Amino acid sequence: MQKKALISVSDKNGIVDFANGLIRLGFDIISTGGTSRILKNAGIKVTDVSEITGFPEMMDGRVKTLHPKIHGAILALRDNPVHIDEARREGIGFIDLVIVNLYPFEKTVAQESASLDVAVENIDIGGPALVRAAAKNYRHVAVVTDPQDYPAVLNELENGEVSPGTRERLAVKAFRRIADYDCAIDKYLSKRLADEDILRLKFVEGRTLRYGENWHQSAKFYKEPDVTEPSIANAKQLHGKALSYNNYVDAESALNVTLEFKDKIAVAVVKHCNPCGLATGKTLAESLSKAWDGDPVSSFGSIICMTQKPDLETLEFLKGKFVELIIAPGYDDDALLFLKNKSKDLRILELPMGNGVQLENTYRYIVGGMLMQSRNRGLYEKWNVVTEHPFPEEKRGLAEFALTACKYTKSNAVVIAREYEKGLYQILSIGAGQPNRVDAIRKLAATKAVENLKLLYEQEKPEVSENEFIKQVLSECVLASDAFFPFDDSIVYSAENYIRYIVSPGGSIRDKEVIAAANRLGVSLVFTGMRHFLH
Repeated sequence: MQKKALISVSDKNGIVDFANGLIRLGFDIISTGGTSRILKNAGIKVTDVSEITGFPEMMDGRVKTLHPKIHGAILALRDNPVHIDEARREGIGFIDLVIVNLYPFEKTVAQESASLDVAVENIDIGGPALVRAAAKNYRHVAVVTDPQDYPAVLNELENGEVSPGTRERLAVKAFRRIADYDCAIDKYLSKRLADEDILRLKFVEGRTLRYGENWHQSAKFYKEPDVTEPSIANAKQLHGKALSYNNYVDAESALNVTLEFKDKIAVAVVKHCNPCGLATGKTLAESLSKAWDGDPVSSFGSIICMTQKPDLETLEFLKGKFVELIIAPGYDDDALLFLKNKSKDLRILELPMGNGVQLENTYRYIVGGMLMQSRNRGLYEKWNVVTEHPFPEEKRGLAEFALTACKYTKSNAVVIAREYEKGLYQILSIGAGQPNRVDAIRKLAATKAVENLKLLYEQEKPEVSENEFIKQVLSECVLASDAFFPFDDSIVYSAENYIRYIVSPGGSIRDKEVIAAANRLGVSLVFTGMRHFLH
């Protein structure tokens, strides 16, 4: 029986070469409108659809393929005697290959100048019907909706036919394309005709995780297609157990804060979505050591993310230290071997820290609804020193480091950071996730800073007393707050712990009281105008 292919494409890229390949393999070509003209102009023999249906293309091309002699030729089951007899009775010749891509509706409505009438005319009717028919009958018909599949299909046809596995893959791809297309139409027309904002999201490659946040919860991970910016979803796992639900969430947090320093030598140590350690350094080994010192206790069972490829010397710091997961742009062979030998369960991810098209929004599902917001871009809107005591310009880099860490710490959040060497910074302590800000300072960040400095005092053995060492270091630190201070007590407790430099968004109705307390206690205070809540 003569093989037939129906071609009706909006995207003409590669179609002449594909059609020539089909002709060479013995196919007859059936086509429509503009596609038919292009193929004929290229010297390809084409049978117009109107010759088969007996009806001309009508109504400006709105009606051309919607006919039993076309859809019957696609939908007939070749192993069903009734279908075979009916097709023979009605003079229907089978179509074995359907090559269709759709009117460019999405591209059309993406243009601000596109009118409603133009958008409606770019809603394809016959194309989706052909695609659905061919995809439904994938056991007997191959459907091609993407020009990138032309070479693979031709290659298989060289060997006789499109394989069952490829027909199945193409059918899934076809139905997915139709679903995306209809979603785009729904979203556009709902807004234009019903004044209703519709959100439709698509995630693929779902896989079951060992469990959710807790052992009794089931969990899955779905990937968002076509993401090009650095993403845990696109990381390559080189070793260790499969990622858990909590691993994904923590790794995302670690990656986000690390990407803020992707042009520097930096390491983040993250636990329960908070950067308990973060540092820049002259070397990666130095960054890792200083980041770990930010909270040696919390670093147990943490996730570590690095901006550069670690060597063996850097990773030897982790001897005897338990970590759940490591993320880096790559690994030296001996470094990777060291990590694999360290633990059979240690999850090792390779992820380039390059650029890519950044997604504009983030989403969070709550029972019964979805929240959408734009990504938290930027660090501050202004740099307003609001106190009598100046904020030294040489502290600006440290303050920006502290603000960046604070931006990725759960609210209410404060971060105390130090410049341990000229131009090199580390988190000294954080106060994260507290119901009130003053406790984040006095019960967590300040207390933790003193504890860490006592450990550093033992390591560094300076020629001053422990108390004097703590005072000296804290008095040169910067404390960053993710939101304004509702009362002056945060300033009071900061000053009691020797903090002299503070950055905060400002904006409280009691800002004057806060500023007055800072002036009274010798604290330099900067208002940035940008809040960084993270819930």
